[in-house]
Amino acid sequence: MAGHAGIPFVVEQQVRDGQDAQQAQGQLRQQMVEVLQQGPGEAARQATAATRRTPLPSRWTLERIRASFAFLQDFTLGGVWRLLERWDLALRSARVRHFSPDTQYLPKLWWLEHVLRRSAADPQHQVALFLDEMGYFRWPEAAPDWGPAAPADLPVADPQQSKQGLWRIVAALNAHSGRVHYLDNYIVGRAQLQQMYQLLDAAYPHAQRIYVIQDNWSIHSHPQVLAGLEQLPRIEPVWLPTYAPWLNPIEKLWRWLRQEVLKLHRLACDFSALKQRVNSFLDQFSRGSQRLLEYVGLKGQGRLAKCLHPEST
Repeated sequence: MAGHAGIPFVVEQQVRDGQDAQQAQGQLRQQMVEVLQQGPGEAARQATAATRRTPLPSRWTLERIRASFAFLQDFTLGGVWRLLERWDLALRSARVRHFSPDTQYLPKLWWLEHVLRRSAADPQHQVALFLDEMGYFRWPEAAPDWGPAAPADLPVADPQQSKQGLWRIVAALNAHSGRVHYLDNYIVGRAQLQQMYQLLDAAYPHAQRIYVIQDNWSIHSHPQVLAGLEQLPRIEPVWLPTYAPWLNPIEKLWRWLRQEVLKLHRLACDFSALKQRVNSFLDQFSRGSQRLLEYVGLKGQGRLAKCLHPEST
């Protein structure tokens, strides 16, 4: 009885060799786990191929699992499900393994943490701000919502026969207080970014240093933008590693905004009202928010939070 990738799966033979059934099934489960971690092979491909040229699939389905293990050939798909459940094997959402190709990742991370600790020691005079940009569309995004169960109609993300539109925001989040400053426009480019820096400079008149922690978007390092920063000597850019959004907590503010306002909204017919609702969401943090700091991971047990609140470690 041949298994996936040449691995034999013969419980009966193991029992004849003197192993009890429970031990044999335990070994079989372990072999199955190893195969599942390897990913689908040729037997799985053949089971669900649309054509003879279909490439290897990247994920498992019950049908592919059944095809990959000889001892499952006579099982129904429901039987495969119940066996997996009995063996404590489940369908789970994957997590993303963080990786930045930046060769200066560790030095940049060290400097970011140093800046946060410096700000934590004197938040009035050493201000740390996370800056980022986002854009959103006029039409609503689809998302789950409560309503009548099937066979009733699903919730609808309705564009309301409107013309699609795009609006953009640039915002900065205070790492210590949760205070948010932002500007919005149909475009966020060099001029808007310079205006944002001027807004931040005016917002913290008592600061000796304003650290603006930002990613490597080309506009951030444009000569015109850098020349403008020279006129604001208290502002110091802190460059995040490339492709490392997990180090910029304001990204989670965007996620919260999308969840609370932009998904399944009913304002596609009134783009101005939608913009106002987005602005109202951001305005609630104009004086700071501990709840926002918790949501984005700047308060709690996360790595960046521990730099800001070493007493909580």
